[in-house]
Amino acid sequence: MEYRTLGQSGIKVSELAFGAWAIGGWLWGGADSKDAVKAIETAVDHGMTTIDTAAVYGFGLSEELVGKAVKGKRDKVQILTKFGLSWNEKKGEFFFSSQDNSGKDVNIYKYSSKDKVISDCDQSLKRMGTDYIDLYQIHWPDLTTPVSETMEAIEHLVKKGKIRAGAVCNYSLKLMAEAGKTYPIASNQMPYSMVNRSIENEIVPYCIEKNIGILAYSPLQRGLLTGKIRPGHVFNEGDTRPGTIYYTEPNFSRIMKMTLNLCEIASELNVTLPQLVLNWTLRQPGITCVLSGARNDVQVLENVKAADFKLNNEDIARINKHLSDLRLETKI
Repeated sequence: MEYRTLGQSGIKVSELAFGAWAIGGWLWGGADSKDAVKAIETAVDHGMTTIDTAAVYGFGLSEELVGKAVKGKRDKVQILTKFGLSWNEKKGEFFFSSQDNSGKDVNIYKYSSKDKVISDCDQSLKRMGTDYIDLYQIHWPDLTTPVSETMEAIEHLVKKGKIRAGAVCNYSLKLMAEAGKTYPIASNQMPYSMVNRSIENEIVPYCIEKNIGILAYSPLQRGLLTGKIRPGHVFNEGDTRPGTIYYTEPNFSRIMKMTLNLCEIASELNVTLPQLVLNWTLRQPGITCVLSGARNDVQVLENVKAADFKLNNEDIARINKHLSDLRLETKI
């Protein structure tokens, strides 16, 4: 496992990070808490010391589980969490309606005023049982709050020692530049996978030029690039994946065909398809860290092996040929 510096922050993160969205259960059809804690412990024991979570994942549950898992080993891990999605007050920009883990209807708002960011940070620290957060990220842009105000809050938290550095998620080039006028963001966390490469157009070149890290999330496209989901797959109640653009026809069938081709390459290299996909993602220009989600220790042990080998130029060229032949519909 390699450790890479996140932009200009000085924070070193493991090239593969534990993505803690799924363990919160929300939008993933539930999760087992004991399995989740064991998964994080296993990740840390095998060098995946960076853990990425968010306040909204399971409405606090994911952060609580992270806190349990890292108790007694806080100095060995880097905790990355997110703020800015509110489910308990109607302020800011309405995002979407959902249900919490108990089935209760909730409305999610994007809200990142200075006071809210500071109070959210205190709540996250309490849930995780720690006195500092390594990287504090705004989860989604909030159009009702000036970017400068949100960045001022981050700067305040850094000075107070509650966070080591601040960052953004899902920020456009314009918003990144605006944020940089107030605070030197460490990174931008963006969706990036073999089938979703839109950040290569503007975000990646900008981040390379400005020395801003990129945290790639959903590299396995929420399970679609694992080879474990095939036509007829039955999803748990509450799982939102079937309604996404990549799980919808004709994209689903086209991606399924592509993964069969990639499986042949993985077999030749004696690795699994997820390991091949994660390793390819790690090797892409500008990508600092790749988030790999897992619900149990078995999945973690498979994911960490993605850092044990390096694809050569010929392997990457073969993979890229299959990717270039892939034609996906951008609107369904």
